[in-house]
Amino acid sequence: MTANLHYQDKIAVLNLGDDENRFSADWLDTVNTHLDAVERDAQGLVTTGVGKFYSNGLDLDWIIANSDRTDWYVGRVQELFARILTFPLPTIAAVNGHAFGAGAMLAIAHDYRVMREDRGYYCFPEVDINIPFTPGMAALIQAKLSAQTAVTAMTTGHRFNGPDALAAGLVDATATDTEVLTTAITRLTPILGKNPATLAAIKTTMYSAVTAALR
Repeated sequence: MTANLHYQDKIAVLNLGDDENRFSADWLDTVNTHLDAVERDAQGLVTTGVGKFYSNGLDLDWIIANSDRTDWYVGRVQELFARILTFPLPTIAAVNGHAFGAGAMLAIAHDYRVMREDRGYYCFPEVDINIPFTPGMAALIQAKLSAQTAVTAMTTGHRFNGPDALAAGLVDATATDTEVLTTAITRLTPILGKNPATLAAIKTTMYSAVTAALR
């Protein structure tokens, strides 16, 4: 199952897929098309996955097969981060399972995060797979985490389970498997209805240094 979109009242639920939900070029196209629809038709955005993974991030097989297009590919991924970071609607990631690398960065780019409490890890494994953070990726993570949490997350590759992620400020709440999505929707509902242009302008100002680094 590829990424797909449905609505719960005024909230758009963007399902990232039911496998590892890696960022293939086609997946990026699909997600951006869905985000165009969300901007037109919804008042809030929840992203989630199905099963074991929220997202395992970069499509390393695609990168290996298309090494001459790596810069183009990373640029597209970072543009997605910047888009979510400054999205004109309230956003929350319902982290149903593992969020690794760029998948964890995608969740960090949302306004809020809810994570499954009993299964799954939130992890930035770049130090262990010898892929240094780009300046934009580093700026994104550091904008959302406390300084010491960023040090631990970025330089040790620590795998945060739900309770650890909550204690470290990586996520804003935890919930059971069956309640991750409903908890996210419940948290988003009271803050719907903001003027999209105003909200986008505020986020753009808040994160101007991050988006400059990402783009």
